[in-house]
Amino acid sequence: MLKSKSKIIHHGGRQIPLLMEKGQDGFYVVECPILRGCYSQGKTIDEALNNIREVVDLVLEEKENREILKNYKPVELSLHTITV
Repeated sequence: MLKSKSKIIHHGGRQIPLLMEKGQDGFYVVECPILRGCYSQGKTIDEALNNIREVVDLVLEEKENREILKNYKPVELSLHTITV
């Protein structure tokens, strides 16, 4: 269940992947790589996560993103970094 300040929207209890990185300015930038236009930021991790929940609710108003979520069935998730 995803919550926003004004309403609760049920999306089938689906979990979605999020990527978060702390920028040089000290803000946390968070994005959902599977949904189009789904990114936000916050001064703290909690603020960034609360903000992305609101963005998820907004982008799921678009049919294309609802279809992506409906068909999203990850087998395995992992994050790797390399030095370049």
